[in-house]
Amino acid sequence: MSVNNILQYESKIWATADLLRGCGIKESEWPSYMMPFFALVMIESRLVRMFDELKVEIGVEALADISQEDLIGLIQDKGQGYNVYIFEKNQTLKDICQNDKSFDIDFEAYLQGFDGETKDLLGVDATEGEKFLDIKGVIAKLKAKKVLLGYTKEWSSIDLKPFDNSAITTLEEHIKRRWADISAETAGEQYTPDDVIGLIAEIIASKIEDSDRLLKIYDCTCGGGNLLFGVEDRINAKVKRLTQTFGQDWNDALYALAKIESRFRVDSKIEHGNTLTNDKFYNDEFDVIIANPPYGVSWKGYQKDIINDKTQRFKYLPSISDGQLLFMQHLISKLDANGIGVVVHNGSTLFSGDAGSAESNIRKWMLDSDIVEAVIQLPTDEFFNTGIYTYLWVLNKNKLAQRKDRVMLINASEKFKPLKKNKGSKRKEVDEISRLQIVETLTRFVDNDYARVFDKEFFYFNKQAIMLTNVDEQGRTFASRLKEGQTSLKLSPLKLENGERTLTEFTIREYDSEQFSSLAEAFEQDIKPFVDSLDYKEQPLVVTTDKAMYRFDADKETLIKEVIGKQEELGCGKIVIKAALKKKTKTQSERIEITVELTPDYQKDYEIIPFHRDEAANQEAIAAFMAKYITKPFEYLENVVGVEINFNKVFYKPEKLRSVEEILEEIAALDEELKKLEDGLEL
Repeated sequence: MSVNNILQYESKIWATADLLRGCGIKESEWPSYMMPFFALVMIESRLVRMFDELKVEIGVEALADISQEDLIGLIQDKGQGYNVYIFEKNQTLKDICQNDKSFDIDFEAYLQGFDGETKDLLGVDATEGEKFLDIKGVIAKLKAKKVLLGYTKEWSSIDLKPFDNSAITTLEEHIKRRWADISAETAGEQYTPDDVIGLIAEIIASKIEDSDRLLKIYDCTCGGGNLLFGVEDRINAKVKRLTQTFGQDWNDALYALAKIESRFRVDSKIEHGNTLTNDKFYNDEFDVIIANPPYGVSWKGYQKDIINDKTQRFKYLPSISDGQLLFMQHLISKLDANGIGVVVHNGSTLFSGDAGSAESNIRKWMLDSDIVEAVIQLPTDEFFNTGIYTYLWVLNKNKLAQRKDRVMLINASEKFKPLKKNKGSKRKEVDEISRLQIVETLTRFVDNDYARVFDKEFFYFNKQAIMLTNVDEQGRTFASRLKEGQTSLKLSPLKLENGERTLTEFTIREYDSEQFSSLAEAFEQDIKPFVDSLDYKEQPLVVTTDKAMYRFDADKETLIKEVIGKQEELGCGKIVIKAALKKKTKTQSERIEITVELTPDYQKDYEIIPFHRDEAANQEAIAAFMAKYITKPFEYLENVVGVEINFNKVFYKPEKLRSVEEILEEIAALDEELKKLEDGLEL
């Protein structure tokens, strides 16, 4: 039966929540009550369908001649699950709900009649640890509210037997989307919308050909499997290719849903656990990788495991507050020699982190490896619980020759159709026409009005560190006053004045015993705070020695030396004052010493300069930039190459300014209008 027919069941399934609402269960908790029962109905319908198909396959008469033991063996060989009531007693959940008096006992026996794996996934016997769908806990809560029978009856009336696996998967995707919409998940845990799944599948299908070779598809954060299985189904509809899916997730309930779904697919493998710390497909590589990993989620809780990881998949460790680029590195490590992939991220993976940061280095490693084929900016308001821009990274380990060392940016932010009715934060969808246009643009790989192709070095930049020597208004620096090898001029101060306080004893031994109990206390509470507060640029600070007075002229930005009223400008420099508490020695008592140094005014600065692939050309570009923009004396320090991908920089369209004539006409019209108003007031 068609997908459209099965989607009529969406409202019927959602109506089961009316009973939850009626007994005071919060809407945000509904998914935890609905998931296990949806899984139960889904499993039962597929097992019954499988049993019916088996009867047709071997014939009803032949089936009657098969022993119970052989029949059980045939069913178990299918690997889709088993239930005593369905296969041996010919009873379903609906039958069990007919007898109110024996329901509790029968329902428990029905659940215990499932095979071990199904019971584990449903959480039939769960006590501690992994509970997966935790149907046992949900049943206890529904019993306490005295609605278990009524709630189970609602679900038992939903008959999915007429529908095939693909149709049930589609229904499951729609239901899980509704759950994601209400479950108050953080923006980091995204359910991938159908239209984005469709676009990802179109991109992948455009890069694979009909073949008898198996296509292995992997999602490292598969959740309930909607992206993984959705892409597989769409690829199967477009390309003649045998497919096999592999997925892993550490959310108990979503893993259980994906695992249940996987049993009704050809040799699909779904594993439970944290991909970043316990990769269950350690020795596997895949033809296709897809994922929508969590955005902006901290990995602090398993920091030690990541740091000590022995797999060599993490080239750099990004900020602990956001693990997206950990997932990206993991996914790349899973691609086979000709592998392709599409990964959904938010904008932080494009530009977070300065040159030299782990984030920038990861991007540089990806571009250096020439694995990035394109980045596609999707519209805002595309996901169900966030309105931010999202991006598809298109990865390809076997680029066409003309695409080597080149990356396409596609600004698909306007490629959408408004939804007639919002779905949470989702107000737009990338409709089929837009999806095909985006894929065609990627396939052609030439510039158009919303896409540009660049050499990968376009995204690189030099962050050149320099040490500037500040100069005064005459272009002079105190450094010219120093002898070769000398870094500063040390003064022996007799007096310090800042307009508010004067210090004259520079080997201070005495202190106010009424105010301070010790010299150390006087140092910590009085002398040191005062010295630390001195600012030669902001205060009229004067340092007096036995030969001269020194100060800084802020207007001229120069140090001044004054001897018997005669002033000399020494060039731009700093006055560095330090106070230290010296311990008692054999020859000297405990004391406070204050020292003063005059130093050149050095300032570390960074210049962002476009990058060139050729090393000599790159150095020439840096030198030309310095000659054009840096006027002060400087020395080169380290140069770090960074990488960022900036869509705004590439696709920015300045607002069109109105002509002067148009503005003057508008002003004249306003003047005329004001004049009429004034004339009316005078009357």
